[in-house]
Amino acid sequence: MLDRDGYGQFCPVSMAAEVLCTRWTMLLVREMLCGTTRFNDLRRGVPRMSPALLSKRLKELEKAGIIVTVPRGGGTEYQLTPAGEDLRDIVTGMGFWGTRWVESQLSLRNLDPSLLMWDMRRHLNPRPLPPRRCTIQFQYPELPQKQRNWWLVIDGADVDLCGFDPGFDIDLLVRSSLRSMTTIWMGLSRVRAEIDAGNMELAGDPLIAGAMQQWLGLSPFAVERPRVAQVGA
Repeated sequence: MLDRDGYGQFCPVSMAAEVLCTRWTMLLVREMLCGTTRFNDLRRGVPRMSPALLSKRLKELEKAGIIVTVPRGGGTEYQLTPAGEDLRDIVTGMGFWGTRWVESQLSLRNLDPSLLMWDMRRHLNPRPLPPRRCTIQFQYPELPQKQRNWWLVIDGADVDLCGFDPGFDIDLLVRSSLRSMTTIWMGLSRVRAEIDAGNMELAGDPLIAGAMQQWLGLSPFAVERPRVAQVGA
């Protein structure tokens, strides 16, 4: 019997869509493809998703054979199956398509400090930083107090994100609007350009400040946008 909520078509596209196109599902797959395996870490990658809905989607993905649950360290990890890993090119392609073709000003309306910082944390490149523990504070003055300050603590290859003061000396303070930091991360601007425009201030170790574009890097979905011809041009 066909699912009354499904498309009712034998086409493989429709069958895949029934599994993957429910709300939040592809974002959960994105998080797991980035290496996230724990429930609480998944929540940090999709901060606007309720815990109840997250649990439901995880069960649906497991039923569809896309993930498996693995007991580990007194808790549970969610790991992609070969079917889940096979979605990597699809998710990457969607990300590149969105960066190239969705209007940047539209995407910049959806600013989210927790998602931005979590994404920056997992892609940060520690190699340009001094070979010691480094603590970098990001401050977004326009945000409410509870969302204003974030800390990245880098110790070798380990990078931790804190939403509270970790108690270490600050090596670099990055004071910026959330919009400016997001445009840099998405490859729409650069650190130097935002500083010159007065949208960003760096205070602290000049070597860490000077290498910010290198250790920060870019979103894996940052690509050059094509110029779209205007009608009648």
